[in-house]
Amino acid sequence: MKKVLGLIAVALLSAAPAMAQEVPQATAPAYNCDFAPSCEVAPGMYGKMGSPVTSKFNLSIGGFVKLDYAYNSVNFGRSGSLSPGTGVIPKAGSTNGKQEQSIFTARQSRLWFKVLGPALLGAKTSALIEADFYGDASAAAESPQVRMRQAWGSIDWSNTGVLFGQGYDIFGPMVANTIDFRQGAAYGTPNNPRVPQLRLTQKVDLDTANALKLIIGVQDPNQNANNNSVDSGGFGTSVNVAGQAMWVSKALGVAPGFYGLSMNSLSAGFFGLYGSQKTSTTLGDKSVDSWGYGFYTFVPILKSKDGKSRAMTMSLEAQAFMAANMAFNSATAGTYVGAATDPKPAKGYGVAGQVIFYPTQNLGVSAGYLRRNAYNYNDYRNINNFQEYTTNIFANVSYDLNAAIRVAAEYEYLNTHYGNSTIDTTSVQRSSLNSASGSGSANVARLALYYFF
Repeated sequence: MKKVLGLIAVALLSAAPAMAQEVPQATAPAYNCDFAPSCEVAPGMYGKMGSPVTSKFNLSIGGFVKLDYAYNSVNFGRSGSLSPGTGVIPKAGSTNGKQEQSIFTARQSRLWFKVLGPALLGAKTSALIEADFYGDASAAAESPQVRMRQAWGSIDWSNTGVLFGQGYDIFGPMVANTIDFRQGAAYGTPNNPRVPQLRLTQKVDLDTANALKLIIGVQDPNQNANNNSVDSGGFGTSVNVAGQAMWVSKALGVAPGFYGLSMNSLSAGFFGLYGSQKTSTTLGDKSVDSWGYGFYTFVPILKSKDGKSRAMTMSLEAQAFMAANMAFNSATAGTYVGAATDPKPAKGYGVAGQVIFYPTQNLGVSAGYLRRNAYNYNDYRNINNFQEYTTNIFANVSYDLNAAIRVAAEYEYLNTHYGNSTIDTTSVQRSSLNSASGSGSANVARLALYYFF
């Protein structure tokens, strides 16, 4: 046995020089070295893994890793790492209102693939698929489900574009610049859900500095089935028509927008949505309209010195809207009001405003006020614990350590005021609200670490 092992060792030693000549030495990865005192260090066993990405067309990959810590002064339930999309804040004195939460999660991490394809009739073509890991709040922490966020293809000429697939809702262009993954959707900025749609965008140049941006599209907020049923029935799926008409000007230069990742020009204009949905058989042969309209503006208060630098820039963004039967995107808290035999759309309005300030290139500060309100409280007189209004006051600070790593901290004050709140209800969703108090509030603190790639 010793002789055999010795022969094997000699053979391996003899072959070593030849093997070294045949296998090229791995090229060290080129790390981003724009930050002192040292370059990034490759992490552990993954540090030497690298291979080119190829596709039939030009393919790029991006996204971010995000670790969140959230402290809530009340218990939001299993999805407590972000503010409730329903707007339901547990009431003071309720079981959930007496409990606190302290949560870590990495499920908000994101991955996207973008393709630049062949030209078509003089137009550029592209596609995007984006996913995160927020598919199922009941899944174990180590096994969250992948969720499709966006999946669309586009055909773009110089002034005309066509997009088809799943993208952001055309209604409500403002996105709250929060660390909170909910981004104010239930508090005056109904920027979600991302919905299947077909949209046409047309740019009309007025002069060298001013243009009109017009968007018209059809979209289905419920996708394959109704996901906004109410206690006594629901509404069938229905494709809505939505649009925007914006004036865009270069007169004030540009300033940072959402997350400080985009540089935006002065914009102001209107947006709207209309649709009609048949009720379920439990309500009889009735239909309820869905509609909404609003105003949006983005103002660079302090412009970028060169169109790229964020240092000493400031922007103001604001939005106001009126809506009816638009719980699918959180523009209203409910779907319909009135008797089941004669339903009417639940109406509401929202206002929102925020300021984004970058004193330096890497340091960003944001603050905002968001509110969603029921339009006529008398319409809700037969609905227990209806949401009269919801508010969100937030402030956050972020700092980019280098081109990839960002740290951020945020404080939010959330408040929901309820009507008919002294009447108990057996609804599972509202079970934590049954107390004499007519409001619920929460103090929320967040910390986040990002790695953009």
